[in-house]
Amino acid sequence: MPDLPRADLDRLHVLVPLRTISGGKARLGGPLDAEERESLVAGMLRHTLRTAAGWPAASAVHVVSPDPLALELAQAEGARAVRQAAGGLNEALRAGRAAVAAATGTALLILPADLPWLTTEALDGLLEAADAALAAGGGRPVVVVAAADARGGTNALLLSPIDAIEPCFGADSLECHLRAAAAAEAATQVVVDGQLGFDLDTPEDLERLDAGRLDELVHLGSELVTPRS
Repeated sequence: MPDLPRADLDRLHVLVPLRTISGGKARLGGPLDAEERESLVAGMLRHTLRTAAGWPAASAVHVVSPDPLALELAQAEGARAVRQAAGGLNEALRAGRAAVAAATGTALLILPADLPWLTTEALDGLLEAADAALAAGGGRPVVVVAAADARGGTNALLLSPIDAIEPCFGADSLECHLRAAAAAEAATQVVVDGQLGFDLDTPEDLERLDAGRLDELVHLGSELVTPRS
């Protein structure tokens, strides 16, 4: 059996993908008007970046997006901006991974920008799972998957090496990532955490979110959104 690439968590980089601020979260178009949705998307991105920047384990934070406003916000928050030229989410993640490789990152945490309850404590839980996988695997590749609490999705993916598996976000991504981890003979951990599991994507999700927290996130992003006449 060929030698497997070895995991190394020392230089962990966070990668946050975002398609667009303007026009984002279109499925929330019933409960929220366009300006409120844009403020919410910008506010959640800002919250994600500030949480990641305040996490001691993160060596750097990157945002990959085709949206100039998202990249401008990223740089204002101290993150590195990666312009996405074309393609969907998984293509964006590969572009971001290339930027992490160029920055000599040894571990990669893919973190969506729509986790309204994200905390550094939740991120610590991911790192603890990665440490456990590293110890159990004796240095073999590490894959840590945070399960979404609905729809079979993945709400965070921690990899070392950074290309331990290919990202396959989309329908049934949790199962897809676990199959890929098994094929790569990676030491794998699944994390179930309410702060990571809840993503804000549908009107039903919005109903579950505390109204005060929604107001905080909208306010956090509102100064970045041009009022509509």
